[in-house]
Amino acid sequence: MHPFRFGAMVGRAASRREWLDQVRTAEDLGYSTVFISDHFSDKLAPLPALAMAAENTSLNIGTLVLANDFRHPAVLAKEAATVDLLSEGRLELGIGTGWDEVDYAASGIRKDPPRIQVDRFEEAVVVLRESWSEGPVDFDGEHYRIHHEGLPKPGEDRPTLLIGGGGRRMLGIAARYADIVGISAGEITNRTELRARLVRAGEVMDAKIGRVREVAAERFEGLEINILTFGLEVGDRRHGAEKLARAWDTEPEAILASPHFLVGSPEEIAAVLVERRERWGINYPVIQQQSLEAFAPVMELLSGS
Repeated sequence: MHPFRFGAMVGRAASRREWLDQVRTAEDLGYSTVFISDHFSDKLAPLPALAMAAENTSLNIGTLVLANDFRHPAVLAKEAATVDLLSEGRLELGIGTGWDEVDYAASGIRKDPPRIQVDRFEEAVVVLRESWSEGPVDFDGEHYRIHHEGLPKPGEDRPTLLIGGGGRRMLGIAARYADIVGISAGEITNRTELRARLVRAGEVMDAKIGRVREVAAERFEGLEINILTFGLEVGDRRHGAEKLARAWDTEPEAILASPHFLVGSPEEIAAVLVERRERWGINYPVIQQQSLEAFAPVMELLSGS
């Protein structure tokens, strides 16, 4: 069973000073990793901002997650290898297919049917791993044909690979190739879909982890399980659940059952995280920027466990 570690989801900053204040605050509070998501929004571009974070802190740096549809894997492999090399192996490269319709509409990038997206994604993962290995890249697929030296290479080892997804095929790909499996809840902008998933959150998570365990086989014990926390309320458990339920248009019981939410006193939240790690192997929750300080007492309780 992996020890706990915690990621900080950050990235909204209007200046160098504001950005570095964010990452230094995350470091001072005890987070292991700063993550940036990948949307056409007001967040900083992930890889340049994370390279600066690595230069100014000792934190790991990560993407949660880059959209494969927005980047050619040959270009991403080179950029990731560069960031990993210059950060001395601290990059956790998270990647998924891309999902948010708003991003596709804003950028003019075509969103293909999910089957094609996942086919292309799996090829991209193979290209990334081959690019970071010794020797040249020699890949001929349906979507990518890449033949070059694959330079520069990353640091002593390849970047840590985080694959995010929630569907059966994506979880299977993550089980085969990833170091960290990021369990998603579906399209979080689609509240109707998410509401249905929240109501049966435990059953859904059982199925997802079961899929990863089945495909990973002997690899499973070496995998970390990562999950993004959508909402955190530290304090009275019932009041916090009711507050989040109103915000997410669901029932308090669904909030309490979902591994994507954390509610209660620091002691109650710590106990819930231990239970979820025992049941699902989740050792790597990621906390949203506005909740980093509120969550710090929970990290203190779980330090070293």
